[in-house]
Amino acid sequence: MDVSMTMWVLTILGLCALIAVDFFIGRKPHDVSIKEAGIWTIVWIVLAVLFGLGLLVWGDSQASGEFFAGYITEKSLSVDNLFVFVLIMAKFAVPSHLQQRVLMVGVLIALVLRAIFIAAGAAIIANFSWVFYIFGAFLIYTAWKLIQEARADDEEDDYEENRLLKSIEKRFGVADRYHGTKLFVRVNGKRVMTPLMVVMLAIGTTDILFALDSIPAIFGLTQDPYIVFTANAFALMGLRQLYFLIGGLLKKLVHLSYGLSVILGFIGVKLVLHALHESGLHVPEISIPFSLAFICAVLVVTTITSLIASKKQSEKAALEAAEKDAEQH
Repeated sequence: MDVSMTMWVLTILGLCALIAVDFFIGRKPHDVSIKEAGIWTIVWIVLAVLFGLGLLVWGDSQASGEFFAGYITEKSLSVDNLFVFVLIMAKFAVPSHLQQRVLMVGVLIALVLRAIFIAAGAAIIANFSWVFYIFGAFLIYTAWKLIQEARADDEEDDYEENRLLKSIEKRFGVADRYHGTKLFVRVNGKRVMTPLMVVMLAIGTTDILFALDSIPAIFGLTQDPYIVFTANAFALMGLRQLYFLIGGLLKKLVHLSYGLSVILGFIGVKLVLHALHESGLHVPEISIPFSLAFICAVLVVTTITSLIASKKQSEKAALEAAEKDAEQH
C-alpha cells in the first residue's frame, strides 16, 4: 500500500487527537467502573473497525485484511500482557484510583518504543529478505516455549524488575510513598522519583520484551510499515480500558497461552514459507484471508475451552471445600 507522507502525518495527528481526548476525559484520578471501561473498550474497537473499513474503501481489500489480521493478533497478544500488568500493579501496590493514569502513560511509552521497533524492523526487511528466516524461527521457538510454560503450570507470583528499571531507580532514587499524581518530589533536598513514575516506567519498558514476539508476528502478516504501526497503535490504545474490563476474567483464560502459541507458530511457519518463496523456491504461501480466519478460529476455540475448564475447576474447588467443611463438622 502506497502511503504518502501527508497520510502518515494526518494519521499520527489523528491518533494524537484521540489520545488527547482519552487523556482529557480521564485526567482526574478515579476508580474506573466496569461501565466506563466497557464503553471505552467498545469505542476503541469501533474506531479500529472503522479504520480497517476505511482502508478497504480508500485502499484495497488486501490492506484491510492485513490490518484486521494484525490488529486481532496484536490485541490477543496484548491480553496476555495484561497478566504481567496485574503483577506489576500488585508489586508496587498502586492505589486503585491511580491505576488508570499508570496504564495511560505506560501505554504511551510502549507505543513510542514500538514505533522505533517497527521503523527498525521495516528498514531491516527492506534490505535483508533473509531476516524472515530469523523472524520465523524465533516465532516457532516462542510458540514452543509458551507451550512448555503452560504445561509446567508454574506461574510467576511476583514481578521482577528489569535491569534498566533498576539502574534508573539507583540513579534517581525513589520516594517511600505515593504523592498523588506527582512523578518527582524533593526528599531531603534531593529530587527523586515517586513510585508512580517507577511503575509507569515498569509498564512501558516491560513492553520491550512483549515487542520481541509481537513485532515479528505482525510483520509475518504484512510488511507494510503503515499497517504494522496503525494495527499496533489501535491494539495498544484500548488496552487500558480492557485491563479494567476483563481484569477479573484473566484468570479464567487458562488456555490463552496455548492459543497464542498456536497463532505464533502458525505465523512463524508463514514467515518461513514466505522466505523460501522470496529465495526462488516454489512453495505454497498462506493468504491473508486464511490467516485472518485461522487466527479468529483459534481465539474463539481457546476462549470457549478456557471458560469450560475454568468452570470445571471452580466446581471442583467448591466440591472439595464442601467436603472439607463436612468433615470438620
